[in-house]
Amino acid sequence: MILRAENIVKNYGKRTVVKGVSFDVKQGEIVGLLGPNGAGKTTSFYMVVGFIRPTDGRVYLDREEITDLPMYRRAQQGIGYLPQEPSVFRKLSVEDNIRAVLEMTKLSKAEQHERLESLLDEFNLHRVRTGLG
Repeated sequence: MILRAENIVKNYGKRTVVKGVSFDVKQGEIVGLLGPNGAGKTTSFYMVVGFIRPTDGRVYLDREEITDLPMYRRAQQGIGYLPQEPSVFRKLSVEDNIRAVLEMTKLSKAEQHERLESLLDEFNLHRVRTGLG
């Protein structure tokens, strides 16, 4: 499996923060993006995982273009993002953090509840479900 970024670009207004970055990551490979603050490392990573959309360029998983896939669909294909911060919503419980994400899906309330319980089981989080994220 190969994750590939091809000439990805990100502009914010007239300011270009990433210009033509390309790289390949093979399965099992560990790759780091090095550079000074403001060089575009985080923005490049965000474009690959689907957190933000590139202005130009393409992202591929094997031969399939995934540039327009939302982050959750990329996660289903094994592309994940673990933020530096311990939780997106620190004042919400673990359960409510998961529920907030599930509410963005097309699942019914009952299906969201089932998925919540499934995730709590899968990651052994039942004992901390009501603790703050």
